[in-house]
Amino acid sequence: MARIPRDDAIHGLASQAGATPPRRPAHCFCCAPPGAVAAARDSGKGKNLLQTMPDAQRLALPLAEFAPRSMLDVKATRVAYPAFPVIDVHTHLSWMSETRGGVSVGEAMTYFADPAELLPLMDRKGIRTLVNLTGGVGRGLEETIARFDRAAPGRFLTMTEPSFGLFGEADYPQRQADAIAHARRAGACGLKLLKTLGLYLREGIDEGALVGIDDRRFDPMWEACAAHGLPVFIHSADPLAFFQPTDRHNERYEELARHPDWSFYGEGFPSHAELIAARDRVIARHPRTTFVLMHVGNQAETLDAVSACLDRHPNVHADISARIGELGRQPRQARRFFERHQDRLLFGTDAVPPPYGEEVPQQLLGDALYEIYYRFLETEDEYFDYAPAATPPQGRWSIYGLGLPHAILRKIYHDNAARLLGMDP
Repeated sequence: MARIPRDDAIHGLASQAGATPPRRPAHCFCCAPPGAVAAARDSGKGKNLLQTMPDAQRLALPLAEFAPRSMLDVKATRVAYPAFPVIDVHTHLSWMSETRGGVSVGEAMTYFADPAELLPLMDRKGIRTLVNLTGGVGRGLEETIARFDRAAPGRFLTMTEPSFGLFGEADYPQRQADAIAHARRAGACGLKLLKTLGLYLREGIDEGALVGIDDRRFDPMWEACAAHGLPVFIHSADPLAFFQPTDRHNERYEELARHPDWSFYGEGFPSHAELIAARDRVIARHPRTTFVLMHVGNQAETLDAVSACLDRHPNVHADISARIGELGRQPRQARRFFERHQDRLLFGTDAVPPPYGEEVPQQLLGDALYEIYYRFLETEDEYFDYAPAATPPQGRWSIYGLGLPHAILRKIYHDNAARLLGMDP
């Protein structure tokens, strides 16, 4: 066997100390340019062999211009069509037109797309049904159901929202319960709560103290949903990073820099933990009501906590919408989570049609979005983008596929949602 050459300087130092010279050099020199290594050998002054002169100009590259390309040569599987028909329980095809301080009020609606524009995409991507969560209230809800559900039966379902515009009325609790009954008669399939409750709604709708998620005035609403068989799709809090300072330590720094109003850090807002605790009190107080935690409960960073909530409360489900960026960077933990709660997890994307969705690439309705979700769920591909965007929009990382078996995929894609929403098998 050929003897590995020894560095002369290191050999000499070892001989002077009376020790046996090492057979391998103390430094491999692989990170230092040849010129630097030669100079260090010649000088014999103990220079750090990895020290080089920094390139100040390159170090000054703005973060927004940094667009690295992975050198990994890994498998890339295109999943153009899902293993089973898909029910996407979390889309936004419409929006209430009027807002006050972030609180949607009134009955007028804004529509992002027509059914005729969406059906070809749905057919291409194997989507049986899109559930439009933000369907409005009153006449606006009726109009939305006529526009989507009645135009293409079975392909679209619509949820109602709280009538926050009535919140200042003395009899609001009863009027809200009555609004739920009206929504059911109109054809709504559930109730959707945005993060409005807990972060935006105030005593005077847009002024005064914040109203808590567990405020007793909403108890009749939760109970009305149970009485009328309407599941509650609830968005509480937001990603953990949104409750931290937007500084160099925040892993979503770029996202919050682009959307500073998404930050809920500091005085004037409850903490993430306080919001989740209030949500859990509501769930415990209303065991007859079915709750679906949107965005993996906005706790996808702490899956053990979501799992514990599901274990404690049999009336709770969760969707995966807009959180594969979190789930996919912890694939082993995420797969265990899917296996444990396979009967209570729902497929959702939080998709918004263009041009409205272009501000949030991880939610931009289109072929690319669905193919990423299918790849995440069905393959064991490694290190791929979680959104159809040049720069990762929620944080600078990539994700790994879960490679779920067909028995679980069928539940996630279709069966769990069909059962929850009372759809035909």
